[in-house]
Order: sequence, then structure tokens, then C-alpha cells
Amino acid sequence: MANIMRWATKALRKSHSPPIIFPTSCLQTVRPSEVLEEERYQIIGKLGFGTTSTVWLARDLEGHRYVTLKIYTRNEDNQEEFQVYKQLNQGSSWHPGHAHIRKALDIFTISSSGGDHLCLVQNPMWESFGDLLCRNPNHRFTEDLLKSGLTQIFLALDYLHTECKLVHTDIKSDNILQEIEDKSILESFTQAELKSPSPRKIVNGLPIYASRRFDLPEAFGRAVLSDFGSAVRGDERRNHDAQPNVYRSPEVMLKTDWSYPVDIWNVGVLGIRPGRILAEVMGFLGPPPLDMLQRGKRSHEFFTSDGKWKQDIEIPAEWRPEDRKTAKELLQDPWLNG
Repeated sequence: MANIMRWATKALRKSHSPPIIFPTSCLQTVRPSEVLEEERYQIIGKLGFGTTSTVWLARDLEGHRYVTLKIYTRNEDNQEEFQVYKQLNQGSSWHPGHAHIRKALDIFTISSSGGDHLCLVQNPMWESFGDLLCRNPNHRFTEDLLKSGLTQIFLALDYLHTECKLVHTDIKSDNILQEIEDKSILESFTQAELKSPSPRKIVNGLPIYASRRFDLPEAFGRAVLSDFGSAVRGDERRNHDAQPNVYRSPEVMLKTDWSYPVDIWNVGVLGIRPGRILAEVMGFLGPPPLDMLQRGKRSHEFFTSDGKWKQDIEIPAEWRPEDRKTAKELLQDPWLNG
């Protein structure tokens, strides 16, 4: 009997500790106006969406300002992109291109039972150069607006290339945004949502919202280069596929080594329509140098061994990336400064 009692005493000592009973009365209630950590940002309305994210206009209740929240799909791996945004803040703020790069204000995670959502906080921007072209009945910029826009983008690229050592690789009209100088359009967006909320539907128990556009501002702010999800280090050798398919530079299409000059190429072909881009390029510049073709892993798909065009297309020279001017050099171009 004594042995049984000793065993029972040891067993009781190994049992779990009893739970702490927390009080259910006299709890401190936080005022609705006091912002907790996860409530810093208040969603106003949906601005747009892409394949991996949705963008919302929000109020930063702590910073007393409007921001945009780019909320990524569940478990989307964005660590490389977020590292790029850290690098964008490491360049000199005195550089004139610093103000023409869209940076991250904050990055945080929204936890949910189905998987976490990463969220990128940025300053609100008006629409893109592509949207501006669509609003213009002629689908063209005036010469003054084009000069101004190109100057600002070259400033952004000089900052990106020289200060941050990054290659954007995805420069197109949709990724060049207009800074919001007329803050009244943010207020008018908010009032529109209050008076006439955006349409929505319920799918699998979840609401899906329609996007709302900003009003046309009284004045446009700076041109800002955005969307660095495809940016890479420029001081590392690489020859993988990059850039929008129809705007690929010769060195990317031919799979030779590429770096900063691919961004200059993208700026130069912003106005070229999609289609047989390589043939169009040859129509502008003539055939590529033979030594460049010999370095390309895909050159044989388009050219014979002696550099003749294989395709059945009539072809009526700055092919080499090393011959292309840098953003800093292009800023001194007489046409831009005329």
C-alpha cells in the first residue's frame, strides 16, 4: 500500500500546472479612436489589381496621411523584391533622381488562417503614362511633356544605376507614374466612397470589390519610376530572360550578358508597338554586328552563321549595349535641353 501511495505522489507531481484564471471583469476598454498595431491603416477603396496583388487607397491613422497598400496574394514570396526596396533607400537623398523613384514607406504581414499576406505601403500616385496616353484622344504626348517625362526618367535611372547598382528590367509606360500634387483628388476619392460605395459581390463568402479611379488632377506632379518586382543587381553577370517580351533588348533576345543598358533600351522603345519587334529593330538600326551574334546563345534562331536574317522579312547601328549611352549622358542630349 505504501508503494502505491509513493507512485501516486510522483504521478501527481508530473501532471500539468493548473491554468491561470484571468479576470473577466474590470477590464480596460480601449477607446475606438486609439490605434492598435494592426489598425494603423484604414482602407478607403480599391485602386486596382494585378496577378499577384491588389492595391488600395488607405489612411495612415498614425502618420495623418494617405497611403496605398499593395496587398499580395497568400504566401507570395516577395523577399527579393522587398530587399530591392531596402536598397532603394540606401542611395544619396541628394541625388536629383532620388525623388523620381517610388520607395517603400513600410512593409508588414497580415496573418490569416488561410495563409499570410505581405503588404507594401507606399505614397499614393496618380495613373501611369500608359493611362495618360489612353486618355489623350491622339494617344501621343506633346513634345514638351515628352521631354519633361524623359528627363525625369533618366534622372531616376541614373540614381538606380549609379547609387543603388540596380537594373529595373521592366520599364514600360505602365510603370511610370505621376506623383499626386493636387491632394484634393484623394479627398474627393474618399467622399465618393462615402456617398456612393464601390460595387461589390460575394464569392465563396468573401467580398470582391470594383476599382475606382482618381479624378483628373488640376496639375501633375513629378514622373516617378515604380514597380521593382523584377529588378536585379547590375554588378553581377547574367543572361537570363528579362524585360517585357515585345520590348526586349538585342542582348536579352540573343542571350548574351546584359546589365544596365537594357533599361536604356526599354526607354528608347516605349513608343514601338508590339509585334515583330526584332524585325522592327533591324528596320531602325540595320543588322547587328557579327561579333555580337557569335556571342548570343539564341542567335542561330534568327540569323545564319554569317549574320544573315533567316526570317522571310524585308529589312531596310547601336546594337552593342556597350555602345549605348548611359542615363547621365542622355540627360545632356541637346534635344532634351533644347
